[in-house]
Amino acid sequence: MPPHELVVPPGAAGERLDTWLGQAIGGASRSQAAGLIDAGAVRVDGEPRPKSHRLQGGERVTVAEAQRPVETSTAGPAPSVAWENDDLLVIDKPAGLVVHPAPGHRGVTLVERLAGEAGAGWKPLAVHRLDRDTSGLMLVAKREDVRDELQHLIRSRGLVREYMALAEGVLKSRSGTIDAPLGRGARDRTRMVVGGTRPRAARTHFEVERFLDGFTLVRVRLETGRTHQIRAHFAAIGHPLAGDRAYGGRPALGLERQFLHSARVAFAYSGAPAGVEVTSPLPRDLRAALDAVTSR
Repeated sequence: MPPHELVVPPGAAGERLDTWLGQAIGGASRSQAAGLIDAGAVRVDGEPRPKSHRLQGGERVTVAEAQRPVETSTAGPAPSVAWENDDLLVIDKPAGLVVHPAPGHRGVTLVERLAGEAGAGWKPLAVHRLDRDTSGLMLVAKREDVRDELQHLIRSRGLVREYMALAEGVLKSRSGTIDAPLGRGARDRTRMVVGGTRPRAARTHFEVERFLDGFTLVRVRLETGRTHQIRAHFAAIGHPLAGDRAYGGRPALGLERQFLHSARVAFAYSGAPAGVEVTSPLPRDLRAALDAVTSR
């Protein structure tokens, strides 16, 4: 049997796909397996399935590339800790740092880097993800029960995630909601498109901060958290994010990535019932781009 092809044993019936796959590919974590699934690298009997898919036993599971993430000595940009308690970290992630191992990625990921720094008795478990070239705040739990509680908060709309984005053109409304299901593109599975393959509900709320010369600075709040949701939604309404070449954005303002920054998270959970609110200012490259357009 090729190393990237596995058969689900009968005893695994009823298990989640990500949980079983993490164990089946040699001790990878559930979050690492989830990263492969979200990246579109995993097929169950030839079909993509969500990470929560329940196995029946006997299915043939294939992983598009190597089962294990490629490890190199490349450390990548360093994240910083914006807030921490005994349960979790709020990480301020720099652009260029990948959260989970994924096919084709070379270098140390955020989760791997945090694992090397973790103290005794805990391991980093990403609650949600940011794209490689999206900067800003994200939550990393130290225990599975905390991760599960916070992911439930996301599903129940109890965790606020706000982003700052610079969209091309002038939006017609000062506020609004983009409500359009997203699925993977049929020709390019790295891109998400309205409709697409196996679309899932996706809702993005926005408010205009400033109208600029040929651009609109917007504050964006996620109601759902699909892959590339903000990028795909703004591209779908004809206003791709500045610098986002993958979604039709033009090279502009000296940007080498999309203008998208996770600027605020706010939530309350059992470990902090009074609530947690953390903010992050725009990083240097996005601030320089904003200065460039405001000075024109």
